[in-house]
Amino acid sequence: MYQEERMNAIIKYLEQHERVGIQEICQLFGVSRDTVRRDLLKMEEAGLILRTHGGAILPKKTKEIYEYKERLIRESDGKHEIGALAATLVANGDFIIMDASTTVQFAAENIAAENVVVVTNSIDIADVVSRKPAVRTYLLGGELDPQHRFLYGQSTIAKLADYMVDKLFLGACGISAGGLSYPHEEDGIVKREMIKRASQVIVLADHTKFGAQMFYRISGLESIDLLITDRRPDQEMIDILSAHNVELLIVSEEDR
Repeated sequence: MYQEERMNAIIKYLEQHERVGIQEICQLFGVSRDTVRRDLLKMEEAGLILRTHGGAILPKKTKEIYEYKERLIRESDGKHEIGALAATLVANGDFIIMDASTTVQFAAENIAAENVVVVTNSIDIADVVSRKPAVRTYLLGGELDPQHRFLYGQSTIAKLADYMVDKLFLGACGISAGGLSYPHEEDGIVKREMIKRASQVIVLADHTKFGAQMFYRISGLESIDLLITDRRPDQEMIDILSAHNVELLIVSEEDR
């Protein structure tokens, strides 16, 4: 098991049990106490846990979605690689929608195609693509969520209804057999409308999103045309995606 996978598993354990001891982690994952100490030190430095005598607990903020700018700093190399690969799918002359997602922002930063039109509800993505001479930018109006830096509301939905685009680049918080899910209803409603406006729906999600279920479900898996991720999911998830005709693109396998 990779360190990142072990750290995610420790967080999930803490969410269920509130605290965990070093010896428990050793037994759960078959690793040494030195390995556990290194994991916990790295997690504490990232603000994911609070170390205690002989173990760890969750700080309150890890039970919430981090603010957007904080997540940009924390995001893994895998998400940068997903974004870079996604950007290669943008063709000259494409009309695209990009949702408010850190992984999608990494895609925006890497767009090299020309004569591209980008529609987005993310003020950060709008800022990124507005600096590219070959990109025209349409920023959707609406109410601003200052924490997560996206625009939402009835005016956002109404404006989206005027557009039809070639591709939608959509970040994901949860991907399960039940579909795509997100923590915020107001953002999820906008994403649901975005799916309706695109000929091709491309979801960008690192491996930690598989099996996760968030508060608000926006669609079933049948809405996804292409899923780009950093590691191959387990066979059960592969079978579920295949049953819904979702094409899977894995960064590590593309590199090879």
